[in-house]
Amino acid sequence: MRYGYLFLLSTAVTLTTCRPRLEEVDLLAPTDRLARAWVTTADSSELLEVRGPIELVPVGDSVPEVLVDPSLRYQEVQGFGYTLTGGSAQLIHELPDARRRELLEELFANHDSALGVSYLRLSLGASDLDPAVFSYSDLPPGETDPEMRLFSLDPDRRHLIPVLKEILEINPDIRLMASPWSPPVWMKDNRTSKGGSLLPEFYPAYARYFVKYIQGMAAEGIPIDAITVQNEPLHPGNNPSLLMLPEDQAEFVGKHLGPAFAEAGIDTRIVIYDHNADRPDYPLTILKDSTARPYVDGSAFHLYGGSIDALTEVHRAFPDKHLYFTEQWIGAPGDFAEDLRWHVRELIIGATRNWAETVLEWNLAADANQDPHTEGGCSRCLGALTIENGNVHRNTAYYIIGHASRAVPPGSYRIDSRENPSLPNVAFLTPDDRVVVVVLNDGDAPVSFDIGSRQRSMPVRLDAGAVGTFSIPAAAF
Repeated sequence: MRYGYLFLLSTAVTLTTCRPRLEEVDLLAPTDRLARAWVTTADSSELLEVRGPIELVPVGDSVPEVLVDPSLRYQEVQGFGYTLTGGSAQLIHELPDARRRELLEELFANHDSALGVSYLRLSLGASDLDPAVFSYSDLPPGETDPEMRLFSLDPDRRHLIPVLKEILEINPDIRLMASPWSPPVWMKDNRTSKGGSLLPEFYPAYARYFVKYIQGMAAEGIPIDAITVQNEPLHPGNNPSLLMLPEDQAEFVGKHLGPAFAEAGIDTRIVIYDHNADRPDYPLTILKDSTARPYVDGSAFHLYGGSIDALTEVHRAFPDKHLYFTEQWIGAPGDFAEDLRWHVRELIIGATRNWAETVLEWNLAADANQDPHTEGGCSRCLGALTIENGNVHRNTAYYIIGHASRAVPPGSYRIDSRENPSLPNVAFLTPDDRVVVVVLNDGDAPVSFDIGSRQRSMPVRLDAGAVGTFSIPAAAF
């Protein structure tokens, strides 16, 4: 079990006492009458604070404000986590051995006090949060290597691969997704790392590049569960970056990447788009392509533009394809109360209510100056962790993800819960038969309300802007 025993309830979540009707409650085992909670307040006075035990009581005449129905199941959860950028890996790897191991246990283990991170996104080659731009096929100007004979993972062997191996020792089941920011520059029409487009003549070579990456990481003992074809394909102004229009991505996937994976016997998932929710037409264009669609596992989204319900638009059009939420930043220095409220409402709750199977924050770690980053890369990306002089400070994204990752492991299912504009919420059924409900008080005053079924409920109180994660025995439903 990943849950620790809980203690007295604080003022952030207050139990409303009432006398249960014994003929109803006594049908449950004593342990099935108790709920568990984690709370984070807007003023950060409580940060994933454990609260409880909270005793369930029979429902009276009114229906709970957050009504949960485990009989209605939706998508299966793949995981919650972060992007482990090259810069994040460097900062973590450079910690003293004992301190690094302690931190990785805290993040990735499944024991009572760990965050339980279950999904990581990696950059395939450099992202803009690496110290410098690189690919796995950097060649002198004018040279090419279409057969990938000179392909090398050496840039990742210094920091990223050693950190990933330690993480896999702690959590062998963690899922890994890799995303490229740019192909090798010799494949591009502008021959630089920033912007430009992939030359069609190098589509086969770029497909081999992906194959070599997955095979090379597998040889290191690092299984890549999924790749996205291109990070932010409509944002060629980053460094590194690439412009890849939907028709071009469809052709690359359908005629080159998908067949190359099939020929090599690779079952890594191919995920398309990986950009903002304002352009659902992009993944829909690819999914309507009969050549590309059979190779596509699903679509990935960010939320720097558009509305989170665009994910449901894609789901309705192609309900057999998976949806991923893969990136959202917090700009330094951040505003704890507002960032907590927005990210929980839009991502932990909003993305999953709109069929996302992952929610990933960007990025795992930076130093106090938001370094390292490439020249022209993001200089204000606040990590979930700030690592400086061997010290680790936990920032807002640490707690945002923790409200899901601690209680909702992979293999959980989203289940039905009543929508409430003032109490945004989402519910899950976990593999160990617990109903987990994440609730945000999105108002400006404390509020008391009930969470539960039509038979039993948990009366609680959340301060304004506070987030609560409540874990209830499924037997109570």
